[in-house]
Amino acid sequence: MASNSATKLGHGLAKILGIKLQYRDPTGEARITRGESVFSVSSADTYVEEEPTALEWIQGVAPSGRTFINWGYNLFPFTQWIGRYNLQWLSGDLVAGITVGCVVVPQSMAYAKLAALPPQFGLYSSFMGVLIYWFFATSKDITIGPVAVMSTVTGNIVLEVAKSHPNIPGHVVASALAVIAGSIICFIGLVRCGWIVDFISLAAISAYMTGSALNIAAGQVPALMGITGFSNRDATYRVVINTLKHLGRTKVDAAMGLTALFMLYAIRSACNYGARRMPTRAKTFFFLSTLRTAFVILLYTLISWLVNRHHRKINDRVFAILGTVPRGFQNAAVPTVNKTIIKAFASQLPASVIVILIEHIAIAKSFGRVNNYTIDPSQEMVAIGVTNLLGPLLGAYPATGSFTRTAIKSKAGVRTPFAGVITAIVVLLAIYALPAVFFYIPSSSLSAVIIHAVGDLITPPNTIYQFWRISPLEVIIFFAGVLVTVFSSIENGIYTTICVSIAIFLFRVVKAKGRFLGKVKIHSVVGDHLIDDEVKHAGGGQYGSFGSNDPDKSARNIFLPIGHNDGSNPEIDVESPYPGIFIYRFTEGFNYPNANHYLDYMVSTIFRETRRTNPASYGKLGDRPWNDPGPRRGRPIISEPNKPTLKAIILDLSSVNNVDITSVQHLIDVRNQLDRYAAPDHVDWHLACINNRWTKRALASAGFGYPSPHGEAPTFQRWKPIFSVAEIGGQDSAANAAEHRQNEQEVKRQRTRDLEQAKSTVVDSEDKDVITRQFEAQSQSSGSDLGRKISASKAYGVAVGNRVAVVHGLTRPLFHIDLTSALQSAIANVEMRGEGGLAKGVGTD
Repeated sequence: MASNSATKLGHGLAKILGIKLQYRDPTGEARITRGESVFSVSSADTYVEEEPTALEWIQGVAPSGRTFINWGYNLFPFTQWIGRYNLQWLSGDLVAGITVGCVVVPQSMAYAKLAALPPQFGLYSSFMGVLIYWFFATSKDITIGPVAVMSTVTGNIVLEVAKSHPNIPGHVVASALAVIAGSIICFIGLVRCGWIVDFISLAAISAYMTGSALNIAAGQVPALMGITGFSNRDATYRVVINTLKHLGRTKVDAAMGLTALFMLYAIRSACNYGARRMPTRAKTFFFLSTLRTAFVILLYTLISWLVNRHHRKINDRVFAILGTVPRGFQNAAVPTVNKTIIKAFASQLPASVIVILIEHIAIAKSFGRVNNYTIDPSQEMVAIGVTNLLGPLLGAYPATGSFTRTAIKSKAGVRTPFAGVITAIVVLLAIYALPAVFFYIPSSSLSAVIIHAVGDLITPPNTIYQFWRISPLEVIIFFAGVLVTVFSSIENGIYTTICVSIAIFLFRVVKAKGRFLGKVKIHSVVGDHLIDDEVKHAGGGQYGSFGSNDPDKSARNIFLPIGHNDGSNPEIDVESPYPGIFIYRFTEGFNYPNANHYLDYMVSTIFRETRRTNPASYGKLGDRPWNDPGPRRGRPIISEPNKPTLKAIILDLSSVNNVDITSVQHLIDVRNQLDRYAAPDHVDWHLACINNRWTKRALASAGFGYPSPHGEAPTFQRWKPIFSVAEIGGQDSAANAAEHRQNEQEVKRQRTRDLEQAKSTVVDSEDKDVITRQFEAQSQSSGSDLGRKISASKAYGVAVGNRVAVVHGLTRPLFHIDLTSALQSAIANVEMRGEGGLAKGVGTD
C-alpha cells in the first residue's frame, strides 16, 4: 500500500515538473506493440529484465554494519594467524629475523648518512619499522626501515630547510616529515583508497628505481674515494663531472672503500657460483652471501681499529671513520610539528609520499605474487602510516619497504610477519651493545655498502628489452624518467614518469579508434582434417543439445576487422555482413573523452561506403545544407547505384563497461543524423555484448534497444526479433537427468507405435518423405538425443528440446547476447521491410 502511494506521489510530482516518465517509450504504444516476441510459454519462460535503480546503486556502494565490523577486524590482520602460531613457524622466523637483523644494522647507519643525519637515527628508524609493522602486515616478506632513495630525499629536504632555518636541527625536520607523510598515507589506507597506487605504471617505477640508484651511487663515489670539496647532492651528471675533476685528490679512504666494494661483489659471485655447482648446498651459500655485508663491515672495522686505535682525534685519523654513536634512544621525544617546519618542506611532501608508496606497495605486490599470497594495498598503507607516525617518538625518520632486505627475508624462509620482532631484538641489541664497535667503522666502507645495495635497483638490459617487446612507447618513458633523474633530481624524475604515463593513457583513451567487422566462416582443424568431418563420419546427429552440432566441433561464423588490423591473415576474405548493415566495435571504453572520435570515424566510413536512400530528397537548391551543395547547375545528381543504402548498424559493446551523458548524447545525435541520411527509410540500431546493467539502462533511456518508429504516425509493425535461449538447470542438472531417463523410455515406445501406424496408413508421397526424414533423424541420434523431447515452438517454428528460457529480457529486442544473434535479427528485419510484411522463418539462435 505504501509502495502504491509512493508511486502515485512520484507520478504526480513528475507531471507537475514536466518530467516524461515514459521517455524510454518514445512511441507511446502499449507494451505488446513495443516489439516483444510472441514467444510461447510452452517452449520458454517469459523474462523481463528489471532496470537497476538509484537505491540499488546506493545500497551497493554504501557501507553496511557488517562492513564496519570487517573494517575494524581487518585493521589488525595478525589476529587471523597468531592463534595458530607454532614452533615450525617460529624456527623459520628466527632464521629470517636474525639474518635480516645482521643486514639492517650496517645498512641503516649507512642510509642515515644519505639522510644527512647521524648514524643512530638510521638504527632508530629500522627498529621502529620492523617492530610496528607486523601488527598491521598483510605481507610476510616486507621489511620496513630506512631505504636508500627515501633517505636521499629526506637528506635533500633536511639540507634545504637548513639553509632557510639553520636553527632547526635536522632530525627534527626529518621526524616532522615522517609524521606528516605518515598521516597522509594512513588516512588513504583507512578510507580504503589503496587503488590509487595503480595509477603508477611499472615503467615509472622502474625508471624511478634506476635513476635513483644511479643518483645515489654517483653521490657515494666521492666518499668512497675520500674526495671532498664539492657537494655530492647535485644533479648526477654534475657529481660525476666533479668527481672526475678531483680524482687527483683521492685519499687513503679509497683503499678501504674500493676493496670493500670488490669484496662484497666477490663474495656474492662466489656464493652464486657455488650454489650452481652444488645445488644441495644452495641454502648454505645463500646464508653466506646474505651475511657478506655484516662480515665485510666487521672485517674493515677490525682493520680500522688496528690502524686508528691510537688516533681517535679527527685530525689524527688515517681515514674517515663513523665516530661516536650514542648508546640507547637518546633522541626519544614527542616530535615537533609546527607551521614553520611544514611550510619549509611542503613543496617536497608529494614526492616523499610517492616514494614511500612506490617502494613499499610495488615490493609487497611483487613478493606476494612470487610467494603465492595477495596483499591489501590499503592495509599496507595503514601499516606504513602508523610506522611513520609512531617512529618519530624514538627519533626515527621516514621509512618504507626495502627491496634488498625483503628479498633476503623471503629467501631466508620467513614464515610470518612476526619475524620483524626478531629483527627488532637484533637491532635493539646493536643499539645498546655495539656503539663502541660502530665508532671505528670506515666511512668509505659504508659508502661501498650503499653502492652495492643500490646496484640491485638498476633495471638490467634484458628487462628493458622485454619492455621494448611489450610496449616500445613505455621504454621511451622509462629512459625519459632516468634522464630527468640524472640531469635534474629524483623528485623531478618521479613527476615526469607519472605525468607522462597518465598523459599517454589519456591520449590512448581519447584517440581510441573503432573497427568495422566482417564475417568469416571458420572450421576447426586437427592434424590434416576438419573436426566437423570427424563428427559427420562418426554419425553425429543433426541435433545436439538445442538441435545443432556442438559449436566447438563444427563450422561457425566469427567476426574480424575488415582491414585485418588485428593481425589476422590478410589473405582471408572478410565478407561484408550484409549490404547496408555495418558492425562497429568499440576498442576501448565509450565515454565523453573518446565518444566524438569514435562516432566521427564511424559516420565518415558509412558515408563513404553507402549512398543516400533518396538522392533527390532536397526539393530546391536552397534547401541543401552548405556543407552538401550537391552537383553544379545543370548536372545530374550522382546516385552511385553500385553502393548500398544504409539499413542497420550493429554496435559491439563488449569492451564498454560504462557510458555517460555525453557519450549517449553523441550516440543520439548520430542516430538522428543517419536517420536523415537514410530517409524516408530508417536505420535499425542493434547493440550486442552489453555487460553492464547500468549501460543497458542508459541506452534504453535514450531509445536504443527498441525498433525505431518511422513515418508520420509513430506506430510499429509486428516485430519478431531473434532471442537467445538456454536450458533451465543446465544439461547436467538432477532434474534434467531424471527427465532424460523418462523421455528416453517414452520416445522409444512412441517411435515403435508411430512406425507401425505409419506402415498401416496410406499417405501421399510428400507425407512419406516427411516420415522418412523424421525416422532417419531419430536413427542417427544418440541415446542422449533421444532423451530430448522435441516440441514445436509456436513463435518460431523451430525444434527446441527441454525447458528453456530467454537469456535477456523480451522487452528490449534489439539488445543481443552476441554478434551472431544481432546480425541475424538485423538481416531478418531488413528483409521483412523489403518484402513489406512479417519476417518469415525467423527463429531462436
